[in-house]
Amino acid sequence: MKKSISVNKKSRGRPATGHDPVSAVRLPEDLTGKIDAWATKNEVSSRSEAIRRLVELGLKTSEARPVP
Repeated sequence: MKKSISVNKKSRGRPATGHDPVSAVRLPEDLTGKIDAWATKNEVSSRSEAIRRLVELGLKTSEARPVP
């Protein structure tokens, strides 16, 4: 009786790069342009980083004032 061939089971796709979950968002072109302009003005290296910083700024602002 022949031995069965062992198969190396590799996971498919790109390997994980970090521990944070991905949050995909669709944005209109005009908003993407404004984000890119903000990133350039504030010397932010990537659109992802710019979006993270803008979200953090928005959250800080919303914490500073009570929501009606």
